[in-house]
Formats: sequence, C-alpha cells, structure tokens
Amino acid sequence: LFSQAVHAAILRHRFLIVRAKELRCGAEQSRRFYREHAGRFFYQRLVEFMASGPMWAYILAHENAVPLWRSLMGPTKVFRARHSDPDSIRGAYGLTDTRNTTHGSDSPASASREIAFFFPEFDEQRWYEQDEPQLRRGQLFYSAEERVHRVLGAQQAQVT
Repeated sequence: LFSQAVHAAILRHRFLIVRAKELRCGAEQSRRFYREHAGRFFYQRLVEFMASGPMWAYILAHENAVPLWRSLMGPTKVFRARHSDPDSIRGAYGLTDTRNTTHGSDSPASASREIAFFFPEFDEQRWYEQDEPQLRRGQLFYSAEERVHRVLGAQQAQVT
C-alpha cells in the first residue's frame, strides 16, 4: 500500500510526525481546500481526486520542513518526477499531475493555514512553545500505534 510506503519515507527521512489522521474529504471540503486554484483547468480534477477516497493528513516537523518535504515528494508533474527523480514519492507512486499521491505546503504560511484546515484542534503556537523545544532536545518517542512522535513524559523517561 502506497500510504504505508509514504509513512515509511517520512520516518526514514527523519521527519517528526506531530499529528496524523486518516480522513475522507467530501467534494465541498475539497473545493474549499483547493479554492486558490478555482477557475484553473486542473481544479475540478484536483477536487475529484481529493474527494475520491480516504487519505492521511500529517503535521510534519523537521529543520526546513517545507522545502525538505517538497524535495521528498518530487516534481508535481509525474512524468518529470519519474525521469528526473524516480525515487521521489511522486516518481514512484504518482499517476498523473493531479493524481500525484501527495500534497505539500509551499510556504510556512500555507502550512499554518493547511494545518488549521485538517487539524482545527491543533494549537500551533502552543506546540512551538511547549512541545517543539523538548522534541528538539531529543525528548521523544515514536508511537507506532498512534503513528506519531510524542514528547517523552516522566514515566517513559524512567522506562528507557
């Protein structure tokens, strides 16, 4: 399953998975997510693909996370990805330019907006103030059951 391969690539490239959830977006939610592309020739195909089945949404953390993730995804155009970057996610799993398997924010501002879209309960400022400094110091563990990295609590610290 390609979603497992993407998840493995995220871990292999040492991203921290701050939040992860499987979800399904309907047509209206998909239209809202891609509203900046409304009116462009590929808009309807993007919306239909996003609404076509379940997907995983992630909040990833890493030094320079946005450009690093975009590099790991590979070029948007699948034909180009297959030839110039065949080991990228899109090079390996993409079908067409609008069915290229992954999405990645193009800037930190877009990332904040998109995080709020998929994870409205997530408090980004609080995360940066409380969790991120601890994760940066290596005080974390990966929970395979939850598919996320967690801050190491006092109980886990005694066990390890």
